[in-house]
Amino acid sequence: MSSRISTYRGVEISSEEMKAGRYLLTDYETELRYSWSSGVAIGRFLAGLKKAEVWGRRCDRCKRVLVPPRMYCELCFRPNDHWVRLGDTGRVNTYSVSHVNADASRREEPIVVAVIEIDRASPGMGILHLIGEASPDHVRIGMPVKAVWRDADERTGAITDIRYFRPSSHGER
Repeated sequence: MSSRISTYRGVEISSEEMKAGRYLLTDYETELRYSWSSGVAIGRFLAGLKKAEVWGRRCDRCKRVLVPPRMYCELCFRPNDHWVRLGDTGRVNTYSVSHVNADASRREEPIVVAVIEIDRASPGMGILHLIGEASPDHVRIGMPVKAVWRDADERTGAITDIRYFRPSSHGER
């Protein structure tokens, strides 16, 4: 077996061999098109964000309001009952200070990424987003926050329609 492996060892192909036409090379460009559906619940949630609204779904049996919304309650195993329009305020559930970019390069300024529990949603329900207008040293679990929205003409129906959440006073709306 080992002699067979050594007999068929791979060899590197050089650029010169490729240019000389020693190996068959085919260039092919393709345009890949994808179609993706966000579904009923997330579709309405994203449409709401475009209007600077946050929506959840309520399960009347277990009395929970789910954000992000889902059409079925994972506790009751039944369809949720109705839509609930929520505010754009909440509290920091947990957070992380990031000193690196997605490509692992070092950031000049750190960012704070947090799970935000939206007010009037059930405890533990939250959305992952950025914290702005606050030094990482001042962010705390339980800190009240308010959404900072993009201008209406910039919104596209995406989670990024909220630029970030900023610290707020307890009763601010």
